[in-house]
Amino acid sequence: MRKDFSDAALLLVGHGSTVNADSALPTRLHATEMRRQGRFAEVAIGFWKEHPTLAGALRQTLAPRVFVVPLFISEGYFTEQVIPRELGLRPPGSAEVLRVHQRGDQLIHYCDPVGTHPLMTDLILDRAQAVVAEFPDEAGRVPEPADTTLFIAGHGTGNNENSRKAIENQVELIRQRGRYAAVYPLFMEEDPRIAECYSMGQTEDLVVVPFFISDGLHSYEDIPVMLGEPEALVQERFRLGAPTWYNPTRKHGKRVWYTPGIGRDSRLIEVIFERVIEASVWV
Repeated sequence: MRKDFSDAALLLVGHGSTVNADSALPTRLHATEMRRQGRFAEVAIGFWKEHPTLAGALRQTLAPRVFVVPLFISEGYFTEQVIPRELGLRPPGSAEVLRVHQRGDQLIHYCDPVGTHPLMTDLILDRAQAVVAEFPDEAGRVPEPADTTLFIAGHGTGNNENSRKAIENQVELIRQRGRYAAVYPLFMEEDPRIAECYSMGQTEDLVVVPFFISDGLHSYEDIPVMLGEPEALVQERFRLGAPTWYNPTRKHGKRVWYTPGIGRDSRLIEVIFERVIEASVWV
């Protein structure tokens, strides 16, 4: 596999948000680090919900090869429909996504999303272990995984059945490791819903890991409310810059730890680079 990308541009694609600046932060941080490392001739960023736009960011690249890496969790609505459409990688009326596309003098490689990379399992487990170690319970106890139920929370959508598969795949991979008493998926817009963790978890200690790239509106505000925190309180905490969930919080006879998303982990840099290497051999 070719690993010299000094003639290529890297375009990192994120969701972005018009109401929460933190949504774009992981994309910007990873782009800055990629520029510092100097592996590519150019490093650009583009967003669905803010500027620079996806199409605008692509137009600004000048290198003869462009590698587009979606900083998304799953192969779903955004990676299979929205991003290809905005970048001209899905011909009108076609269900096919063009993984390699010649556009004028540029060859565009559309990479797999970072969220389906095998390293994601370790990132989730590290998040779950770190949060209980940092915030012991009221007795100063750090619960053992074997006595804890782990939940992996995602968005879920009726727009594309593949959106939930990345969550369910991680659940199965972690179950196979046998570390936790039980492992379940949770979704914001599909069943099982976030609030069902209290009835699903058979242990007193629960850990919820939001499988999101960014700590944006969903992870900062929506999921804490779905877990039972009053919406007005969550909004006030957010306005003051305070945590919107305190670890651990007791609700419904359970002790709940809630972690940050996985998007700022520095190891995502290597995941991005591996996605580029994989795509570089596609013809």
